[in-house]
Amino acid sequence: MRKQPLAYRMRPTQIEDVIGQEHLLGEGKLLRRMIDVRQLSSMILYGPPGIGKTSIARAIAGSTDTPFKMLNAVVNNKKDMEIAVEEAKMYGQLILILDEVHRLDKGKQDFLLPYLEKGLLILIGATTANPFHSINPAIRSRSQIFELERLNETDIEKALRRALLDTKHGYGNENISISDEAIQHLAFACGGDVRAALNGLELAVLSTFPTNGVKTITLASAESCIQKKSFQHDKDGDAHYDVLSAFQKSIRGSDVDAALHYLARLIEAGDLVSINRRLLVIAYEDIGLASPQAGARTLAAIEASERLGFPEARIPLSNVVVELCLSPKSNSAYKAIDAALTDIRSGKIGEVPQHLKDAHYQGAKQLGRGLSYKYPHDYEHGWIKQQYLPNSLKDKHYFEPKRTGKFEQALAEVYEKLQKEIH
Repeated sequence: MRKQPLAYRMRPTQIEDVIGQEHLLGEGKLLRRMIDVRQLSSMILYGPPGIGKTSIARAIAGSTDTPFKMLNAVVNNKKDMEIAVEEAKMYGQLILILDEVHRLDKGKQDFLLPYLEKGLLILIGATTANPFHSINPAIRSRSQIFELERLNETDIEKALRRALLDTKHGYGNENISISDEAIQHLAFACGGDVRAALNGLELAVLSTFPTNGVKTITLASAESCIQKKSFQHDKDGDAHYDVLSAFQKSIRGSDVDAALHYLARLIEAGDLVSINRRLLVIAYEDIGLASPQAGARTLAAIEASERLGFPEARIPLSNVVVELCLSPKSNSAYKAIDAALTDIRSGKIGEVPQHLKDAHYQGAKQLGRGLSYKYPHDYEHGWIKQQYLPNSLKDKHYFEPKRTGKFEQALAEVYEKLQKEIH
């Protein structure tokens, strides 16, 4: 009786056996060329779980006839890596396949770096985390980064049919009848995770009693053997920030349907904190002065969602998302403060004018503080012309109003009138 799971048995040993990833392994693509000419450099394979990162790493090693060793950055310690180095010295070179490479601690990194630089070790790291966020620059700068894509349903169907026909590792020697609908369901329900699809197939085969020597797997039995995965979402992972980014950009672009789609993904992930924080940012960054009441209504919806909790929190959240999508948009205030900060950070500061300096202390008049200040409330319309910016910036303009909403249009008219009076 086989003890290893089907997904493990069906791992490819040669690059030709890898399914999908044509953007990396197709004819003429960089990774494929490196393998074909047997000239590997250290690399990091990055992508969502279940798409074959470790399998591809093994297939690369198998296709180049270079000895390899598989370790895990979490489980294996420095001693294990020292053994790998000794093996590399014995063979002349060794491919080190390192799973969870983003979890490599500083001590292990410092140990490996000189052997990577000498080429004694060729690192093939596998990770679900974005290497630009999670991997030490010292390792990253010595490695090619290849992003793997989630497999589509056609690719996964191909993997399932291969397992059914394979006489050595799969079920080619067993009498199995499976409907096309059952295979299609396994390919769809796994959410792009080929490991989950193969696990579902294995469970279906093992749990089906033969009738007249034939195991018949129907759509109903396939449905019971795999839980539908709607999507992969890790609150601390790269996909989480991609969804948040798409959520904000969809609202900014006034696409209600897309915004609700990404909101639904965040709700399914149960991440109320990230949703509410991002909505408040959007209300002031993207809606801004075009509809200033949107900020207050967004805050009210956030407070309601926090009191309600899921699942009811989805109701005020959906209301405010629709409103923000269909509100006029303006980033003028946000752009204005960023422009002012740019000046400050580049040293364009200047001296506060004497008439604006604090004069509420004894001796201020002797220093000339506040002597010529004009109190606007003493004048008709509550305004009087005087200089507020430092001399070096007195003609500077940060605020450039837009006319995307009635409120900001009114502000623009006041601003322009004041500018005419000043100049």
